Amino acid sequence: MPSYLSLVNWTEQGIKNVKDSPKRLDEAKRLIMQHGGKLIFFYLTMGQYDLAVLMELPNDEVAAQIALSLGKAGNVRTTTLKAFTEDEYRKIIASIS
Repeated sequence: MPSYLSLVNWTEQGIKNVKDSPKRLDEAKRLIMQHGGKLIFFYLTMGQYDLAVLMELPNDEVAAQIALSLGKAGNVRTTTLKAFTEDEYRKIIASIS
């Protein structure tokens, strides 16, 4: 299943209600599972982004649906990257002529 790395920042609304963020994380996990995905890791981070999340999702369309669903609630903004495992990376590199 494809992997997606989301770098997340709280909006003004999201940080104002930061105490509710564990509940919002649980809701996001349910959303991911409902779409046939799996949360691989979740980190609170320091620096340019507030959170980092790695998910396995069925396809790009599901990744977009999840990002849009999370964003429309107004608590976070996401930058989502399609990610390749080491094995996938090696296969891609090996295919270059």
